[in-house]
Amino acid sequence: MDVGQDRRRSLASHQGTRLNSGRWPARAQRLLEASYALSVGGLHEPLRRCLSEFEQQLFALAERAQLPSVQQDYFASRQRVLQDRVTFEQRFMELLGSTFDELDSAANQAGDTATEATPWQSLELLDMVQQDLSMALEQLGARGEVRHSSVLYELSYRMGVLIGAPPLEGTALPLGPHALAQMCQQASVELKLPLAHQLLLLQHFDQWVLQSLAPLYDIVNAELQADGILPQLRSIPIPRHISKRPRTSTDEAAASTEPAPAAATGNPGAAQVGGTGSGSGGGSIEVLESLRNLLAQQRANQGGAYGQLSGRAASEDELQTALGALQQHLAQVTDHATRELRSAARLREELLAQLNVGKPSDAPRTQLSGEQGDKVELVARLFEQLGQQLQHGGNAKTLLSDLQLPVLRMAVADRTFFEKREHPARRLLDTVTATANDWLDGSDDESNRPLATKLEQLVSRANQEPPSAGLYTTLLADIEHHLALLTRKAQAAERRHVEAAQGRERLDQARQRASELMAERFAQSPPRGLLRALLDRAWSDVLALTLLRHGENSDAFGAQLAITDQLLGRLPAGDRAKLQENVENGLQQIGMHAEEAEQVAQRLLGAGKPDPAVELPSATDLAMRLKQHQRLGEHQTTQPEPATSHPAQASAQPAQTPARALPQPPEPSPRERRIEQHLRELPFGSWFEFIDPASGQITRRKLAWYSPMSGRCLLVSRRGQRGEEVSLSQLAHEVASGRVSEVVDQRESMLDRAWRSLTGSLRQPAAAKRSTSPGSDHR
Repeated sequence: MDVGQDRRRSLASHQGTRLNSGRWPARAQRLLEASYALSVGGLHEPLRRCLSEFEQQLFALAERAQLPSVQQDYFASRQRVLQDRVTFEQRFMELLGSTFDELDSAANQAGDTATEATPWQSLELLDMVQQDLSMALEQLGARGEVRHSSVLYELSYRMGVLIGAPPLEGTALPLGPHALAQMCQQASVELKLPLAHQLLLLQHFDQWVLQSLAPLYDIVNAELQADGILPQLRSIPIPRHISKRPRTSTDEAAASTEPAPAAATGNPGAAQVGGTGSGSGGGSIEVLESLRNLLAQQRANQGGAYGQLSGRAASEDELQTALGALQQHLAQVTDHATRELRSAARLREELLAQLNVGKPSDAPRTQLSGEQGDKVELVARLFEQLGQQLQHGGNAKTLLSDLQLPVLRMAVADRTFFEKREHPARRLLDTVTATANDWLDGSDDESNRPLATKLEQLVSRANQEPPSAGLYTTLLADIEHHLALLTRKAQAAERRHVEAAQGRERLDQARQRASELMAERFAQSPPRGLLRALLDRAWSDVLALTLLRHGENSDAFGAQLAITDQLLGRLPAGDRAKLQENVENGLQQIGMHAEEAEQVAQRLLGAGKPDPAVELPSATDLAMRLKQHQRLGEHQTTQPEPATSHPAQASAQPAQTPARALPQPPEPSPRERRIEQHLRELPFGSWFEFIDPASGQITRRKLAWYSPMSGRCLLVSRRGQRGEEVSLSQLAHEVASGRVSEVVDQRESMLDRAWRSLTGSLRQPAAAKRSTSPGSDHR
């Protein structure tokens, strides 16, 4: 049976299912069963689309994953979705039927919870996984209720009348967003997904199921209404009135007694799972108003609330004109070196000056409205938080300062800038800031100039053109395309270095094995003079290269060992001319010139008649040359690392000189051993910060690869260039001494952290700020 037939049979079985409850009268039982059947039919296609899109995104994320372990996690989750999606759908429909069966108990439980204020029963450690899931489910439900408020209002009353209970709310309403989100989470247990993938599934459930519930609600309402359940009921939406007048002290006191919405607890827009909004004005959570409430409360606590301003408030067009004039003025009077972020007070003063330029002194002054002033202050504080996160000065801070006014113009023109995490202006701001911070190291290096020029062109265009979502979408696509090219180049360069390091590691292991085999033979038949120099230096490399290419059990390696034994006299030499030819070929494989290889072999074996016109060097001279011959895989400071496709050949060539080799550490302390053990457990791709003791400059390096056997590490820059060459013990010593620190993986972007810092600073009372200000503690 194919999957489509399995799904259709499962759907038909659920649609014909009779609810188990026997508590309902015949009419209520019939209407509940009809509502359940309509729900199964209406939810089947959105649920199927949700799983299909989720599976496709897992595949796309796996294709873009940089770490093999992350890629494997995505592929494993995708495989489980493909295998168990029918089970997931069946489990979801079973949970939906159970919710209909337990309709009255859920309603009673919700009522008991609402009427009883249960005190703290116990203290428990907070489960972060459960907290993240609970927050995501709560946000999905809240946004879904706002999105479908009208039809949910009617459905909650009709369902309540059907079972003789008050209007059903929250999880008590079987078809409500809260209940459906909980069902999705419970059904996803069958898939055994990690937390990040569970949150991603909830995001798709919101997009493909919760957002498409309106037709289902209309059908169920029509079914109940046609059977006489509250036929005259009409929803009356209650508009949310946002006061535009200046806040008084009474308003501030009232606002301070109300809890801030959940969206203001951290990153604005975080109430939308994965940053996806509903796309409608009524569906978005009023993040801007929450931030304005916090801002007004902070002003009241600090005694700095704005008083009543004389004059009229500027219109939106006047404010945009003033911002555009201020942009042109700053571009003319400031050069590249003196650009800086402007504080909220300075921006406010400069805007007021532009709004009233050319007016007589006795004319009424044009002022910023309360909302306009709050937007200016919030954007200025956001840029201040972003500036504090920058690792380097120079280009990064200049780019951020040049974006301040264009982003402010966008925020003033479009209030969804504060509501939507995926707003094009916010994404461009985040991308430009992170790119400048991560890729530009503050130096005037030639490798930085193309990217710096590209970023300057984008910011310049944002300053010259009127603000619009289309403009920022175009700029974002441009910089993301450029970053994708840079990332691919960096990954290719890093991959070449990793392959070379792995080849060198395999060569070292082969050389160690060849040395062991040679030492065993030296113990039984110790050679002297030229033969000792040949076997100890050059021929040992011949064995290592053959072992690396063909393996220890190969015929080629056995033949080279036989030649070794013949040279040592452990086996009969047989045809000395053939033996001499084999020795010459072996020496040429490790890079020795043909003439020099012939001289060594002829002096050692003396096969054939030497040319009387050619005088062979002495055995002592040849032995000295062999001792001075560069060993296979040794570093050479004058030659760059060769480009080759074969790891063994790459390792056999001289490698590039590392940027800086750390000193060999002394005997490790217990703390250093613990750090080294921790380093061995880190995944490839972990970042470290190296601090230059002389200048204090911080340089970031990525752990691209390390050898579990030798402990040798490969550190690369953001561009995939090879950095410091260290071992794990050296790196542990540097970490213990404070000259190197591990960079904690940030789950949030720079802009998200800036939003969180901004809302955190808005919640700080005036007393806390005074206690932490410089000079407040004189102990």
